[in-house]
Amino acid sequence: MLIDDLSVSFNNGFTVITGETGAGKSILVGGISLILGKRADLSVNRDKSKKCIIEGVFDIGSFDLKFIFDENELDYDTETILRREISSSGKSRAFVNDSPVNLSQLSLIGSKIIDIHSQHQNIEVLNSEFQFELLDLISNNIDSILKYKNLYKDFTARSKTLNALIDKKQNLLQSIDYNKFILDEIDNSNILDEDLDELENMQNSLSNFEEMSRELNQSSQIISDDEGGLISYLLKLKNSIDKISNNSQKFNLISQRISSIKIDLEDISEEINNFLGSLEQNPEKLNITINKIDIINNLLRKHSVNSIKELSVFRENLALKVYTTENIDNEIQLHQALCEDLKLKLNNIAIEIHEKRKYVINDLTNEIENVLHELGMVNSKFKISLFKTENFYSNGMNTIDFEFLANKGYEFKKIKDAASGGEMSRIMLSIKSIMAKYKKLPSVIFDEIDTGVSGEISKKMGSIMKELGSKIQIFSITHLPQIAAMGESHFLIYKNDVNGYTKTMISRLNESERIVEIAKMLEGNNASESAYTHAKQLLN
Repeated sequence: MLIDDLSVSFNNGFTVITGETGAGKSILVGGISLILGKRADLSVNRDKSKKCIIEGVFDIGSFDLKFIFDENELDYDTETILRREISSSGKSRAFVNDSPVNLSQLSLIGSKIIDIHSQHQNIEVLNSEFQFELLDLISNNIDSILKYKNLYKDFTARSKTLNALIDKKQNLLQSIDYNKFILDEIDNSNILDEDLDELENMQNSLSNFEEMSRELNQSSQIISDDEGGLISYLLKLKNSIDKISNNSQKFNLISQRISSIKIDLEDISEEINNFLGSLEQNPEKLNITINKIDIINNLLRKHSVNSIKELSVFRENLALKVYTTENIDNEIQLHQALCEDLKLKLNNIAIEIHEKRKYVINDLTNEIENVLHELGMVNSKFKISLFKTENFYSNGMNTIDFEFLANKGYEFKKIKDAASGGEMSRIMLSIKSIMAKYKKLPSVIFDEIDTGVSGEISKKMGSIMKELGSKIQIFSITHLPQIAAMGESHFLIYKNDVNGYTKTMISRLNESERIVEIAKMLEGNNASESAYTHAKQLLN
């Protein structure tokens, strides 16, 4: 980096910046670009131990920009500060009035403050977005365009939803018959309220009636038989113990325990007898139970679920799909109606935008041609063709062509095929000078827009920029003495060796220094006396 520390203040009006090739003019523009949100290149930082800080202070009090700050929830000040900090590691931070912002916010606000126009940006005029911006500025279409864009955003979102619903319907229709079949199969099975564990227990009981009946009867006899049952023997045992219980307290406790066992056996006997009473030999019921269990297990396997509860959830989701399929037409019709309403509104605004654009084309074309004629292109013609389409675009229902011819007797061609580099610079200056009357920017920087022109034409270019400077702050980075002489302020960028390092410096030139600089621009470092005389004439 050739700049260690540099601070400069600029006046209103038209300021020119000159300097030899390689002196660092591009560094100045690059620095300004950084505080306008351009991505940083770490390689420009020579001293990796230090961070790079670029800060710009702008007086924007008369440019009605508060709404941009409000929309981004930033503090507004008529003296606004944009700052960019780039660490040695390459990490970048951006600030607006000391509030941290992201690069997109910095770029948005910066674009409302400064317009940097470099030579390579001449191709902007080939871009339809730029062409529409020019036409809409002149036709006072900005509010209508904003209204249209909001509706268009809503329309595209609605259309996307509508198309998604139509696609969804097609996918659902492919499976609706199958989904209905599965839903009917589950509903007709009547098994969602069943308990599989209870059914399996019932199956066991019905399947093993004889064995269970035999064993339970035997168990009941073992417990309750009057002659040899367990309860009978326990009574005999208790009687024996009771006879000797007077001899020791311990036998009373044993007798109580025997009584407790007897009660338990009586309960067990009652349960066995109840179960015996419930046993039935019913082959038909068994078949029904087995069939129901088979249906449940088949449905669980078929739909990869582990329980009737999970099958019930699966059924509800399936029913929702069927319902959605059968009712999606209503939703589609609703969105179609909304889209049609938006299309009608968009069409009405687009017609209004189109008419306003068409109305100003002749005046705009004449104004561009007048400026081009001033710039020496006396036979040039400019043509703007506006076409009405049936399609909605983000800024209306138009396509646009800018065409140009430089000399009589030729056909109009697209600008990129008809204009040389120097002609392109003059076309762009013409358009920018017109735009500046309508697009209120605090500052515009023309970075070597005069490439490819010289002599009397450069004087005209300088005059146009000087006239613009009476309305807004204009900068021109130039190699042409004719333009440099037009500046109300003149800054020189130059290199200087300091402590073994080459550094870029900037200096405001006084009247005599300007004469020297312009003479050098005319003839080089060894300028003649006539060059100095010529420089004085240019300044006067």
